[in-house]
Amino acid sequence: MAYRASADLGLPAGVNALLFDLDGVLTKTASVHAKAWKEMFDAYLQERAARSGEPYVEFDSGADYNRYVDGKPRYDGVRSFLASRGIELPEGTPADPPGEESVCGLGNRKNELVTALIASDGVEPYAGSVRFVEAAIEAGLRRAVVSSSANCESVLRAAGIADLFEARIDGDVAAREGLPGKPAPDTYLAGAAALGVGPAEAVVFEDALSGVEAGRAGGFAAVVGVDRVDQAEQLRSHGATLVVADLDELLEER
Repeated sequence: MAYRASADLGLPAGVNALLFDLDGVLTKTASVHAKAWKEMFDAYLQERAARSGEPYVEFDSGADYNRYVDGKPRYDGVRSFLASRGIELPEGTPADPPGEESVCGLGNRKNELVTALIASDGVEPYAGSVRFVEAAIEAGLRRAVVSSSANCESVLRAAGIADLFEARIDGDVAAREGLPGKPAPDTYLAGAAALGVGPAEAVVFEDALSGVEAGRAGGFAAVVGVDRVDQAEQLRSHGATLVVADLDELLEER
């Protein structure tokens, strides 16, 4: 079937550009990030409990990950989770060694872990997402990846899908341009601008609650929530206008 317009892809008429989150939407790396966050936080919380005598409560790679860190820039995720436990640490600097007892040190340790996991295990894209993006190319729609990850480019290349996208707004770009991370809409707005469109002409695709909040705040034509972890209602309540389990659902019977 030939796809000639956004309506053929299950999207509002008049849409000219698509903005995709990376982890959990395009690639099967959300679980890798959750594993790295858990390993880093559990090690820190155990050490802190041993030192202070306070109870050790492990990081929940489901509830804690989805609520406090998923979709957010790395250091924002550290701050958010620590605040949920009533823990205050110095900010530190991005040059802090991994594991330093600072926001940046813990964030750097998480990045070290996730980089090692990606190098050892590789990256697999979601087949349904690839089919959808290829249909979008056929329909002549513009495409960008918008991710909080500083590893975005390497993940896209490892998954073999970098050439499917025309622009990339990632953690490195956000840091360089001073863009606040999700749930602020700034990175998605930058993605639309990179494709030469306004938010009313673009659709956001997100699996993270913070990401759908960003799409809602940016005034985009639609926010498609991708439900990989049985949180459809939460995605809707945070701003998704449509929820699917996989992007190729949008291609069915069209």
